[in-house]
Amino acid sequence: MAALPSPNQSAIAHLQNNSLSSLVQAEIERMILGGELQSGAKLTESTLADQLGVSRGPVREAFRMLEESGLVATIKNRGVFVRDVPLQEALEIFEVRAVMDLYVGRKLAETITPVQVKELRQLVEAMDQAVKADNARDYHLHNLRFHDRLLELADNAKLTATYRKLVNELSLFRRQNLTNESMAVYSREHRQIVKAIAAGDAEAAGQAMFQHVMNSRDRTLRNYEQKLAESAATSGAAARQPALA
Repeated sequence: MAALPSPNQSAIAHLQNNSLSSLVQAEIERMILGGELQSGAKLTESTLADQLGVSRGPVREAFRMLEESGLVATIKNRGVFVRDVPLQEALEIFEVRAVMDLYVGRKLAETITPVQVKELRQLVEAMDQAVKADNARDYHLHNLRFHDRLLELADNAKLTATYRKLVNELSLFRRQNLTNESMAVYSREHRQIVKAIAAGDAEAAGQAMFQHVMNSRDRTLRNYEQKLAESAATSGAAARQPALA
């Protein structure tokens, strides 16, 4: 009887199938999408190398891959930062993504299988559970998986690559949009999307996905304007405070 591989041998085999740089890239991406590394945060090779238990080389290569995917930006003479997307650019990305989702919804309504519909409904149910638990982190992760799975099912490699980069760039804005109220609204929209796809109604499915993204765009703009108003109010109140003797 052949001996079972040791844990160390299994780890080596795993690394042979997945380059160390790819593993580091995946972990940093998880930290960014999960909110552990915020928009605008500076990323240093040495800190992340120590944190992940690797040398600087794989971290440097991971930065390159993350820049290609739109999650980080290298600023000359300053270093590498989690991307901070300006509001106007984010609004434009939402609009482009909405058009792409219009296509995805229409195509899936024509090609979806019962097994795939069941999978989508399970993802929506997972989001519903996160809403009930008021767990924005889990909701965000399930939401990313839901939309990415819709993309995978559309089976268009060029669309997938472009779409994923846009989604990465919107990550911070999308997380800021998550409140218990908005998550409940999004979940209702997700159910409507799946319902239209399952019914084979291409026009309804496309419009449901298009409007879902445009609603996110509108919410992003409202949140930004509200924060500006709150900041102005706070600054005004501070200016009106009498100076201390």
